[in-house]
Amino acid sequence: MQILENQSLESCNTLHFPCRAEFFAPVHGVPELQELLAWARQRRMPVTVLGGGSNVVLGEELPGLVILNQIQGCEQISGSGAQPVLCVGAGENWHQLVLHTLAQGWAGLENLSLIPGAVGAAPIQNIGAYGVELAQCFQYLDTCAIADGSVRRFELADCAFGYRDSVFKNDCRDEYIITSVTLQLSTSQVVNTSYAELARELQEAGIESPTPREVSDTVIRIRSAKLPDPAEIGNAGSFFKNPVVGAACYARIRAQEPNVVGHLQADGRYKLAAGWLIDQCGWKGHRDGAVGVHDRQALVLVHHGGGTARELLHLAERIQACVAERYGVSLEVEPRIYA
Repeated sequence: MQILENQSLESCNTLHFPCRAEFFAPVHGVPELQELLAWARQRRMPVTVLGGGSNVVLGEELPGLVILNQIQGCEQISGSGAQPVLCVGAGENWHQLVLHTLAQGWAGLENLSLIPGAVGAAPIQNIGAYGVELAQCFQYLDTCAIADGSVRRFELADCAFGYRDSVFKNDCRDEYIITSVTLQLSTSQVVNTSYAELARELQEAGIESPTPREVSDTVIRIRSAKLPDPAEIGNAGSFFKNPVVGAACYARIRAQEPNVVGHLQADGRYKLAAGWLIDQCGWKGHRDGAVGVHDRQALVLVHHGGGTARELLHLAERIQACVAERYGVSLEVEPRIYA
């Protein structure tokens, strides 16, 4: 084990906020992870786990032991035919995994291209984009319990996946560390282009029957055009979830704003575009000192440098209050807050 004291975490979060861990250790395998957890238990320390750091807001200090999950590996474990099954280490980079599967001729993840972060974080958030969610290709994941180091497998039903949600954000929050994720892909060239923006981009490019690679390339182009690169300006991607409201609420907002962006859900409710609501309230491009709202995508809060998590969260609260006052809609923060 390599355990460091008073370690800077500024490079471990894509918002690039200054933060220090009381104790810090990278981990590369399950036995090493179990040993680290035992070390923390003996000292009765809290344990925090980081992956790619792209969906967290870190305060100035994290007490106890901070574990950086760097468990690698990517192995086809079964399904040599039309449905290959892939077991992936939680510390692998998500976008690099997508590119790897496409290089093998496997489909299923193309709509999820260029989503930042590590593979282990994907099920926690049930990541989704352009009409596809992780749950659609998920088989199971393996974990290590923080309380005693025991291993446990979570099947699809155990994960309670929902919209940007899972059991790991609720009943099992901070109880397990994901060590690997197993996905079922396909060798079929059938793709999902149901998302309007994706379909429009493909049509404008003259692509009538897109391949998985062409869908991926298009998604990358869309995301690159409107989302900031964390290497250039600190951000954690979408800062708020798209709110889902009842039909009556949607009708009221539509009467007020005929151009409101809303998508009918299977249960009769409507998913509103949080970025559109924020934009209509005049926040796009707003800046408060070191923090602000991105000038091309109002759903993304940014850190220009020299700021703190406290400043960003204060800005987020002002935006939430403004949207609630104007539309009667509550915006829920998407990243996990450690501040």
